[in-house]
Amino acid sequence: MLYGLLKSTLLGPALRLSFRPRTEGVGGFPADGPVLLVANHQSFSDSLFMPLAAPRPVKFLAKAEYFTGRGVKGRLSAGFFRGVGSIPIDRSGARAADPALSTALRLLSEGHVVGMYPEGTRSPDGRLYKGRTGVARIALAARCPVVPCAIFGTDRVQPTGRKVPVPTLKRGGRVHVAFGAPLDFSRYTGADGEAWQQIEGTDAGRAVLRSVTDEIMRTLMRMTGQEYVDVYASEVKKGAARLVG
Repeated sequence: MLYGLLKSTLLGPALRLSFRPRTEGVGGFPADGPVLLVANHQSFSDSLFMPLAAPRPVKFLAKAEYFTGRGVKGRLSAGFFRGVGSIPIDRSGARAADPALSTALRLLSEGHVVGMYPEGTRSPDGRLYKGRTGVARIALAARCPVVPCAIFGTDRVQPTGRKVPVPTLKRGGRVHVAFGAPLDFSRYTGADGEAWQQIEGTDAGRAVLRSVTDEIMRTLMRMTGQEYVDVYASEVKKGAARLVG
């Protein structure tokens, strides 16, 4: 209910009027059925503009930290993400993330659109970083189309550290959201998923997870034009934090 109110009545009209975001590729977005929507991640505002542009409601997998913040800002953030149906995902390890991934699979089995940021966290410097294989685990288990989404300009309207986005008319440029052609990974799963079930959890299965994830990231790299870095963004952030400390 909150999602619909935000998009159609409360937040959506204000964002469209103030930021005049551009959208393309909506015509190729699947009209029904399960969709795994994957995007690059440069700003908190990605979670505003991507669902605003999407033609169907999006259920997000969001990092657990968004739900546990302290103070007024933390409570507002947690309330927003819960209100729009986001799913907290623990990034401390594959097993820790299993409950969130199971919830994502349930939502996909019910025909919803589930949104993910394969990098797992915002880019620290505008480049595109190595994807986490959870995105591939979901895509292969759900046997659903994967729609790549390129988001531009959100790092200008709300860079890291800024509490609220500033209209692009004041900062130059506009937010642009582009949806690409759906990616099909049925060659790994077979029509009934049996092919994937036979190798899931094996070395061969892990190699497939990395291959699928890398294909998704290459697609995002081509769509965004971002420089690709073959390390996890979270590791870069940890390294930077150690230097500062």
